[in-house]
Amino acid sequence: MADDQYFLVVDDFSTMRRIVTGLLKELEFTKMAEAEDGSAAMKILEAGAASITFVLTDWNMPVMDGLALLKKIRATPSLAHLPVLMITAEAKKENIVEAAQAGADGYIVKPFNAATLKEKIEKILSRRASMAG
Repeated sequence: MADDQYFLVVDDFSTMRRIVTGLLKELEFTKMAEAEDGSAAMKILEAGAASITFVLTDWNMPVMDGLALLKKIRATPSLAHLPVLMITAEAKKENIVEAAQAGADGYIVKPFNAATLKEKIEKILSRRASMAG
């Protein structure tokens, strides 16, 4: 199961991208791409939309933040189906609500560990599978 997911990890902080890709590797996910902001992420998604299957994005980034990226993904027919997990340092209720309303599949607050990430990813994938089925 792990091997059919292709993650796009979006964060302006390279250390955070390294941490997230490291956790994904721990969970036996091997396919991933990285982007430093929402704008770079959109370029990757538009260039090879078919290969990316899951987006993990930070909320606070320059150029295009995670919420703007999420809204753009949801507004793009070829990408709208992608699961998007928001990663943020903010645990504010209004942010969680805003992300949900914009179409986020889940929300994870930094710092987090591999077990938390695994649980979120599995929950999103199983919910998506039951919706598709």
